[in-house]
This record gives sequence, C-alpha cells and structure tokens, in this order.
Amino acid sequence: MENELFEKTKVSKAYMTLALPVVLGMVVSLIYNMVDTFFIARTGNTALIAGVSLGTPIFTLMIALGDIFGVGGSSVISRLFGKKEYEDGRRISVFCFYAAIAVGIAVSIILLAAKQPILGLLGCDETTWQYAGDYYQWIALGAPFIILQLTPNNLLRTEGFAKASMIGTMLGAVVNIILDPIFIYTLGMGAAGAAIATVIGNICGDIFYVIFMIKKCRYLSVDFRKLKMTGAEVLAVLAIGIPASVTNFMQSIGVTLTNRFLQPYGTDKVAAMGIALKIIMISVLVMVGFAFGGQPLVGYNYGAKNKKRLSETIRFAFLLEVLTGAGMVVVLGAAGGALVGAEKPADVIAVAQQILRVQLIGMPFVGIVLASTCIFQAIGNGAGAMILSAGRQGVIFAIVIFCASKLAGFSGVIASQPVSDFLTALVAVMILLQWKKKEFAK
Repeated sequence: MENELFEKTKVSKAYMTLALPVVLGMVVSLIYNMVDTFFIARTGNTALIAGVSLGTPIFTLMIALGDIFGVGGSSVISRLFGKKEYEDGRRISVFCFYAAIAVGIAVSIILLAAKQPILGLLGCDETTWQYAGDYYQWIALGAPFIILQLTPNNLLRTEGFAKASMIGTMLGAVVNIILDPIFIYTLGMGAAGAAIATVIGNICGDIFYVIFMIKKCRYLSVDFRKLKMTGAEVLAVLAIGIPASVTNFMQSIGVTLTNRFLQPYGTDKVAAMGIALKIIMISVLVMVGFAFGGQPLVGYNYGAKNKKRLSETIRFAFLLEVLTGAGMVVVLGAAGGALVGAEKPADVIAVAQQILRVQLIGMPFVGIVLASTCIFQAIGNGAGAMILSAGRQGVIFAIVIFCASKLAGFSGVIASQPVSDFLTALVAVMILLQWKKKEFAK
C-alpha cells in the first residue's frame, strides 16, 4: 500500500499523481468518442447519426450501473485502508467484482426482452428505428463486459494503481478505435459495427484488469472464496454507489430529454446535439478525471481522521476543478468550431457550433458540482451525493428544460444545461459548507 503517497506526500503532488493517469485515460476515451463520431458521421447518413445518438443513453445507463460497485466500493475501501483495515477492504473488492458481473447479466436479459418499448421511449421513429435498434442490440449483449469494467477501474486507485487504471481504459479505447472503421465501413455494419467495436474494447479492458489484480494487487482480489459480506457492508457500498449511479443515470435521462425536446425542430437538430455533446465531453471527462482521480486521497484521509490533510485536499480539488472548467471554455471555445467543422454532413455543422458555444458556458459550474459530488462520495455522505446526483441532469434539469423550451423554443432547449449547471452548483456549495461546519467543529 502506498502509504507515503496517501499520508505524507504534498497534497497537490499526491492529488495529481492519482488524478493525472485518470485524466489521461479519460483523454484517450474522449479521443475514441471523437473518432467514433467521425467514422459514423462520414457515412453521410443523418438518420444513422441520429439513431446512434438516440441509442447512446443505453450505454450511459450501463456506465451508471457499473459505478454502483466501482465508485461505491472504492469509497468504502479507501476509508477502510485509511483505518488500516485491509482484509475488510479485500472482501469488499471481491463482492464488488462479482456483483458487477451479476448485474450486467441481468441488465442484458432485461434490455433484450424489452427492446421495442425502450426504443420507443428513447424517441426513435421510422427514420431512426433501424439504426438505433442495431446499435442497441449489440450494446445490450455486451452489458456484462461494459458494466464490469467500471469496477476494477475504480478499485485499483484505492491501492494507488492509478496508472494501471489508465492503461485498462486506454487499451479498451484503442482497440475500439482500430475496430471502428473495420466494422463500420469494411464490413458495412454501420451502427451495429460501432457497437460491436465498443463491446470488444471493453472485453479487452476487462481481461487486463483481471490479470493485473491477480498478479499485482496486495489487498484487492477477485478470489471468489473471499466473497463474504455482511448486510451492513453491502449497504455501505450501495449508499455511495447508488448516488454515483444516479449521476450517470441522470445523464442518460438528460440526453433523452434533450433529444425529445429537440425532435420537433428536426432530425438534423438531434444529430447536431449528438456531435456537440461529443465535444463537450472533452471538458466534462477531463474534469471527471480530476475529480474522481483524487477521491481515494479524500477517502483515505477521512478514514484516517487526518482533518488537516483532508481540508487541504478539498481546497485543492475545488481550485483545480474550477480552473479546469474555465480553461475548457477558452480552449474549446477557440478550437470547438474546427472540431465541429470536421464532421459531416455539412448542414448539421452550423447548428452544432451554436449548441457548443452555449453548452460551454456551464463548465466552471460543472467543476463545482463534480468536486462536491466526489467529496461526498469519498467520505460516505450518501445524502449529499444523492442530492447533487439527482440535480444537475435530473430534477433541476427537467424543470429548467421544460420551462426554457416554453419560453424560448429551440434556444431555450440548448441553454437548459448551463442554467441547470449554475443552479446545481449553488446547491452544492450550500450543502458542502453546512457539512464542513459540522464536521470540523468536532
């Protein structure tokens, strides 16, 4: 266990040591997202682009379910390691690994059985149904592998193996990038090809993580014989994992809501939103990487009751997130037009550029929400994490987009997310200040 890193290394250095590999892994993932969008867009088929965009929330849902055991497990394990309770942490890691597999199998069965009504719920029509259905079918089949990958990806960082976590993410993304053009063009599989490449990439990442955990980890394990959990331990994982899952689940809901509110304005608007959101993910994924990368440091020092180091870590996390968000506004504001302009067909470009400019406004506020959410997850404050998880792209967003669409039509729809980001950031700051006042008064 890298106690030197968690206990003695300067906070800024320790935080970045854990976070930078996560960010680099996220960067490779977003490059994959951009390349994936590029390959799909080069087909010149607007209906295909829109169909994949409509099917994307299913993939996001799987990531959300993976976070139940990845984020929930890493939160509990980090605090246990801070208390030097290593054997308990080992048992919980085994539970999280096999629970993720079981949930993945169940999700795959449910999605395949309910394919038709779910596609209708996603907003598919006669133009996009076939393409969205092709993408959906293969993503559903790959659910166990997609959901599983999120567990070791998060757990490895509790032992300080941030680089290994990054390598697994990068491996899956690189395999995906290589296979995309083969399946989409060479084999002529279109949307199905993009989904198959995604599933195979996740399988490769899973294999790497299992081998690494068996050979390198001192305290984490995949040994089924150590699968012994109390009800209280399961609840402790779920108390943090479910709010973390809700964050991604609400992202899926947010994308679906946005697509539904955009449909009256044409399929090209849905396609443009899909392209713009891929670019927005550059900013969001980097900030997610910085926020989640430092989470084990917060949890470890909370478990060790090192309040001075905990406070320093929290301050650094907020500073880093807000500055990163502001930087992304500048960088993507300058380069985003070129990134959008690289996409085809041409009639979607102008709309995608407009959406991108509006969406970027909320990035500093996203940083505040992400930092606050990860802090609550790390310290085991499930209530605070749940409130924020259900807010930004959930309850608050739903209210905002409904009102804004009535007041300002298309412009209101695309402005709903940054408005929701601002309101959720206000809530996050209030909750965190209340917790800090209570915690540090002890």
